[in-house]
Amino acid sequence: MSDEINRRLELRQHGIMLPYAVIETKTGKAVGMTTFMNIDAPHRRLEIGSTWFRKSVQRSAINTECKMMLLTYAFEELDCIAVEFRTHVLNHQSRAAIERLGAHADGTIRSHMVMANGTIRDTAVYSIIQSEWPVIKTHLSTKLKGSSNKKNLTSKHK
Repeated sequence: MSDEINRRLELRQHGIMLPYAVIETKTGKAVGMTTFMNIDAPHRRLEIGSTWFRKSVQRSAINTECKMMLLTYAFEELDCIAVEFRTHVLNHQSRAAIERLGAHADGTIRSHMVMANGTIRDTAVYSIIQSEWPVIKTHLSTKLKGSSNKKNLTSKHK
């Protein structure tokens, strides 16, 4: 874990990744990690990815709240025109979570990456574009209002 955190912080120094720890407010404990990555400032695009959550908070409102905070920042502060999500084509849990956010499937990049174990990964690509954001924001807000776990996270941007 330490190596992964250090890798992300090094990429932050190069301006290509902005990592975030996901801290649950009521416990003060880290429950996950996510990043803005593949930042393409001239084209006002970025990817939200390298996200993981501990099992105890998966499928809870924390992922929705986290993505709401990140998407709000991306579209309303950074003025992004598109935010992308990518995952292994076989990662059905991740794909379902991305689809629940309201992201649209853009397609599959076939033979996209060589994984650490030597297998070849096909990557499913999703996105939310700027014109879709107001509707998706309303959708996510409604989901969070109905959740008993809302306001589990705090935002501290540095």
